[in-house]
Amino acid sequence: MLIFVDIIISIGDMKGRCGMETNNQLQIQMGKRVSARRKALALTQEQLAEKMNVSIQMISNLELGKKAIRPENIVKLCSVLDISADYLLTGNNTNDQISEICDKLIHLSSEELNAISNLIELLSKK
Repeated sequence: MLIFVDIIISIGDMKGRCGMETNNQLQIQMGKRVSARRKALALTQEQLAEKMNVSIQMISNLELGKKAIRPENIVKLCSVLDISADYLLTGNNTNDQISEICDKLIHLSSEELNAISNLIELLSKK
């Protein structure tokens, strides 16, 4: 019985470690995106912290992937850095894709726009 309990505990520990590694990797990647965007905007960690009304330590820990960010700070961070939460969390930049599509749509005739609208309507029903 003790061996069985030890195996269960070991499996639980392994699952916990695996989950933590995954979360840690996500935090590290998110931190890299924050750091890159902050630098692209020519902001220091201190300036970003001030704009978000948080500590410099929080920004440093975030960029290093050491700590998770609170939901209310995600909203502030995305606003200050002018990025989507989707980009912050996943690295997917849907805003660029949407802007690219909009730029192409501007040059279409009303007949072509109507055809695109019909196609979107058809595809959305799938």
